[in-house]
Amino acid sequence: MEFIVQKIGMSRTVSVPSTPVTLLKVLDTKVCEVTDGVAIVSYSNGKKFNKAIEGIQKKYNLSKEFNRFATMTVANAEAGDLDVSGLSEAQILKTTFKTKGRGFTGAVKRWNFAGGRASHGHRMGRRVGSIGNCEWPGRVQPGKKMPGQYGNTNVSVKNDVISFDAETGILVLKGSVSGPNGALGKVKVAK
Repeated sequence: MEFIVQKIGMSRTVSVPSTPVTLLKVLDTKVCEVTDGVAIVSYSNGKKFNKAIEGIQKKYNLSKEFNRFATMTVANAEAGDLDVSGLSEAQILKTTFKTKGRGFTGAVKRWNFAGGRASHGHRMGRRVGSIGNCEWPGRVQPGKKMPGQYGNTNVSVKNDVISFDAETGILVLKGSVSGPNGALGKVKVAK
């Protein structure tokens, strides 16, 4: 069973010793169509609206705010509101979020390289330095740590469930998950 969630932020428990927790809000999701446990679901996100979205909303009798669609495994057998009862019994969830995108970065930021000395006559600065090998293999090996795109990748983590409030849809997980506050992601019941 999968659910679409929004990251609220991080906090900690009041108990001693305190535990770092991440707060997630389970989005109000409508199941449009179910085939063999895999469903087309709709949820609200932003103001995106066009003829294609309007056609799908008309097909499934959805209100105007449900403007995004996804496919995922659900507990529902028929269309309607998403069944969130599985979250109250879950112990471990697999969370998948997109990390913060940092664009094209250098090796010092991306790989925590030390950089060169800043003393007299040095031009090393924040450069990578020598990357080649000797005569063999005479090329740069694949996977070499170099400047490039940093972040903006999907990261999945398993987290213990501390609590779930079905009325408000607030899910409290132990530890941290990737992405900025307000980011959308998926959680999947692992155990």
